[in-house]
Amino acid sequence: MSTQAGATTGDGAGRRSGGRGRTAARTRKVAALLTAAAAVGTVTALPAWAAEAAPLPAYSFDPSAQRIAGAGSSADAKPLAAGGTYRDTVKKDGKLYYRLDLDTSKNTYVSAVAVPKPGGKAAYGDGFRIAIQDGSGTECGYQDVNFASGEYARPLTAYARRIVHPDVSGCQEAGTYYVVVERESDATSTPDDWELELQHVTEPLLKKNGPDKLPESWPSKAPAPLVTEQKKRQGGNGFHDAVSLDKGEWRADIRPGQTLFWRVPVDWGQQLFARAELGSSDAGDESVSNALAFGLANPARGFVDLDTVNYSGKPATAALDPQRPVDHKNRSAYDTGTSGMRFAGWYYLSATLSPEIAEEFGDQPLPLILRVDVTGAKQAGPDYAGDAGIFQVTGDDREAAASGATGAEAATDSTMAFVAAGGLGLGTVLLVGLGAWTLLARRAAR
Repeated sequence: MSTQAGATTGDGAGRRSGGRGRTAARTRKVAALLTAAAAVGTVTALPAWAAEAAPLPAYSFDPSAQRIAGAGSSADAKPLAAGGTYRDTVKKDGKLYYRLDLDTSKNTYVSAVAVPKPGGKAAYGDGFRIAIQDGSGTECGYQDVNFASGEYARPLTAYARRIVHPDVSGCQEAGTYYVVVERESDATSTPDDWELELQHVTEPLLKKNGPDKLPESWPSKAPAPLVTEQKKRQGGNGFHDAVSLDKGEWRADIRPGQTLFWRVPVDWGQQLFARAELGSSDAGDESVSNALAFGLANPARGFVDLDTVNYSGKPATAALDPQRPVDHKNRSAYDTGTSGMRFAGWYYLSATLSPEIAEEFGDQPLPLILRVDVTGAKQAGPDYAGDAGIFQVTGDDREAAASGATGAEAATDSTMAFVAAGGLGLGTVLLVGLGAWTLLARRAAR
């Protein structure tokens, strides 16, 4: 594992070049079929191999995200409001600035999800850096993520943070701060713009700061595999519509070049263990390096861990490293994985299947099995000086995990429940008011 997204072994050696010719030939045949159908004004049923070449689902951005244009200079930076989600684009080797107006009553996290176009080429080290700086250019917190393995583009996520704490020397004053997103690209990489999804969230401070030393020993051994019935849970296409999971064995189907997203509620004191297994295929036998990338992000969309695995038609498994139980004290660690497990809430799993799979095994989906376990009893959370917001696990969250609701569906259900409750209350008030008005009118008439 690595603290950088996509970092493991392999350089793709041993792949056959003939696969590219087959893919191009299939594309030309599909185009010819569609052209012929259009010429005669009919809809022709495409053969199975042609249907498999259909475009991949696009990344699912939050529809409430506001469009914003990152500035080339901090002097022109536009503000990111707390609780807001935004969309932008970053060019190859681009650098963007955004403004934050911060006080000293809460911690701040700003994440960026970079979304390259599917199928693009990515060289070793391509990626981006996100940081929060104060007015003097001092960095409060940053994270680098990149394609340290595999030569294919896929969504990357990272966050920057500004923590208010008496033991921190810088970035403690209220005032203007800046978010800096900087993309790094190799000369051989696909030069297309990357879409960005930005999110600004806050976390309450503690009512009273206590010791934050981590225990030296912790349960680092993975639990025995769950013996449970396999259920279907096809993943979503982004963080916004990530499909909810609880502990169990889950089945999905993933196409070459596709990225799927899930989310798992993990409470204070609990540990998350997750593995992703690609099922076997008899359509080919050549090895594809870094065929599956399996990653973990925390509730603020900060990168935590990633593993990749090669594939040659036999079952292959990518497994996340065991992480410490979720604890507020984890933020004191320098290790990215430990530091990332700093709050309760929804943790996000993502799986990307290399587009190179199509060259060796065809364009059809491969079976994917997720084995997810959450161990440990729920513990009392930190004594926050305000509402924990997204950094907690609620009863509604557990219901969503059991039902498989997406993040978007769960948010809609909560909103409708609130509206229904509010509508009932308002209707009751109106009826009482109408009754009182009628009674007064009758008394006046008498």
